[in-house]
Amino acid sequence: MLRDLNHNRLLRVAGLFTWAVIGLPLLMLSLAQVEQLAGGARMGLAWIAWAVFGLSYAWLTRGLGERRIGAFDHLLVVLLAGSAIGISYYSQSGLGSILLMVVACVLPWLLPLWVGVALLVACEFVIVPVYVRGWDFTWVEAALQAALYVGFTGFAFVTGFVAHQQAQAREEQRRLNAELRATRALLAESVRVNERTRISRELHDLLGHHLTALSLNLEIASHLASGQAQEHVGQAQTLAKLLLSDVREAVSQLRDDDAIDMRATLLPLAEHVPSLQVDMQLPVQFVVDDPERAHVLLRCTQEIITNAVRHSGASLLRLRYSQDRDTIRVDARDDGRGAEAARIGNGLTGMRERLAAYGGTLQVETAPERGFVLKLELPLADATGLRDAARRGRAQAPA
Repeated sequence: MLRDLNHNRLLRVAGLFTWAVIGLPLLMLSLAQVEQLAGGARMGLAWIAWAVFGLSYAWLTRGLGERRIGAFDHLLVVLLAGSAIGISYYSQSGLGSILLMVVACVLPWLLPLWVGVALLVACEFVIVPVYVRGWDFTWVEAALQAALYVGFTGFAFVTGFVAHQQAQAREEQRRLNAELRATRALLAESVRVNERTRISRELHDLLGHHLTALSLNLEIASHLASGQAQEHVGQAQTLAKLLLSDVREAVSQLRDDDAIDMRATLLPLAEHVPSLQVDMQLPVQFVVDDPERAHVLLRCTQEIITNAVRHSGASLLRLRYSQDRDTIRVDARDDGRGAEAARIGNGLTGMRERLAAYGGTLQVETAPERGFVLKLELPLADATGLRDAARRGRAQAPA
């Protein structure tokens, strides 16, 4: 069973287990004060705080590390810490300090580093009056007790912080592996195209040349031979011409099938992206003749996904690809924070430079709380025209 739980779910289960166990001493304290009216009222408030803590923790730790943290989550963090303090105040015990250790484990996933540290220290020292009134500590002893709990919660916070860092490193490694698989797929497609081109060139230049020379020699022999020999020479000449025609057809098919399959290249990029769902829709037949343009499309897609993960704070990215005879178009939309105006950093600048080198364009649209929209256009007309001209030249060239 434990093998089916990842580190996020284990942290969630462990925290909920600790919260449930805290209910046992809380129950014993309630039974001890059942005859006291004021004590019973305080314990009722303690049970309310205990329930609020459990509900807040269960909500905050759902999909921990896999979803975007919003303002409502930050409000629940304050409620979580406040309910732990409330348990200590109303029960006049250190149970809230124990629950603050649970809070410390999840704070690195929910708040910036120094904000989380400051919140934990403040919470521990807010409980100091509990030690003074409930346990008859002096203020110095209560401060020392709070400092002791700060050490415990600090240890739990560092443990959670290290786990968060390791989770981020693993997710980054998954993203890099996806990019590596996509690059490897593009390289494999490029190697395949280059090999087919080399084979077609060798067939055309070597075998075609020799068959042409053989056909010419047979043409001469048909004029010199007579009788039955001339009949066999004619048959050989016919077979040579048919073979030459088959070679030309095979060369044409090899050159016509040297396009790069972009589906096999781009789809690995949408797999295992940390805290981001990538909805990628590609044409059924999505091929690019020019390897350099295929490389531009791959790098632009990588940059779009990276920006959505690192800067946009999005949970969903939609990528729509379309292709006609002359142009490839990409429409990318995320549900991130957005901004008043797009800040053109190194990533977007690099995308524009890559596209501009081939006559392409990049448009960026954004607004606060409306995400980012990127529209790319990559022309293919010049590459297609050069290839068509080259094929027409080969077709018209004399054998």
